[in-house]
Amino acid sequence: MRETIEQLPEQFHDALENIAIVVREEPDLRDRDPSDRDLDGGELLGLYYGTPLTERGSAHTGFPDRIEIYRGPILRTCNTTGEIVAEIRDTVIHELGHHMGLSDDNMPY
Repeated sequence: MRETIEQLPEQFHDALENIAIVVREEPDLRDRDPSDRDLDGGELLGLYYGTPLTERGSAHTGFPDRIEIYRGPILRTCNTTGEIVAEIRDTVIHELGHHMGLSDDNMPY
């Protein structure tokens, strides 16, 4: 995971302040949204929990936001170690994009 974070594009480095990146085995079933266009092969690979930077006001508590990456779905979706590394990177970038206030249509890849 450290290698993935170190290799993120420059514009994402500042967004890493006050955010936790957690690896969980599987997503909670209540986190699944059947209409989610981002599901890769029906698998939820990661989620962002928090208030996007673009929506924060002066009353923001300062508690860390959280990105969860789901190990099981990533392993089931990928066939090689290289694919796993690339998927982790893409998923972290995607969820950081949500943290920065980007919609799915405005993601950098």
